[in-house]
Amino acid sequence: MISSLRKINTAIQHLLYPHFCCGCGVDFISTKEFLCAKCNSLLPLTQFSHIPFNPIEKILIGRLPLVAAGSMYYFTKSSLLQHLLVQLKYNNNKEVGYFFGRQLGQLLKNSNRFNSIDCIVSLPLHPKKEYQRGYNQADLIADGMSSVWQKKVLKKVITRLIFTKTQTHESRISRWENMEGVFEIRDPGSFRGKHVLLIDDVITTGASLEACGVAILAVPGTRLSIATVAYTI
Repeated sequence: MISSLRKINTAIQHLLYPHFCCGCGVDFISTKEFLCAKCNSLLPLTQFSHIPFNPIEKILIGRLPLVAAGSMYYFTKSSLLQHLLVQLKYNNNKEVGYFFGRQLGQLLKNSNRFNSIDCIVSLPLHPKKEYQRGYNQADLIADGMSSVWQKKVLKKVITRLIFTKTQTHESRISRWENMEGVFEIRDPGSFRGKHVLLIDDVITTGASLEACGVAILAVPGTRLSIATVAYTI
């Protein structure tokens, strides 16, 4: 009897307050879920964050002395993942950031390569871009991570001094030159002697993460790891 009443109550709640999958829009998922099972299966896991010398570490090798690095998903154009990232970055869907953060936080928590992390820092946007967007999507990801992985999130400790345009068609050397001096550490004391995890939504060339990582490692005693939601292939 009690079970039947619960089912009826759930059905009424679903009818009055429908909850939709952010991927395909179906309305038969639990209010605790963000994506339906089918959409979840369409997110291509990399499965390499727990492996040394994975593709993310190879991108940054020779530039940054990293403890570890990894990405959760492969990014391809016209994919569900691209749809979700567009929702996050341009359509004010902040829940996408929290969702990805929870997923990434759980992934790293389960990997013994990231156990010694002391704090999480998101790659900063230029203040002009953050004002235009209303938020930094990497901050939302960091907050989602900390909700499932008890690591402190440090905010507003790094400033992006220069507004940089897209560098898709630039060479690696040009991208690095364009990023030189872009980031400034506002509170070096918060990093000193700590293992810092720098995070962002997507890594393509790694130029921005590289430049920010160099600024972090200039603080005495710091160690650095990097993680992103997606890796462009």
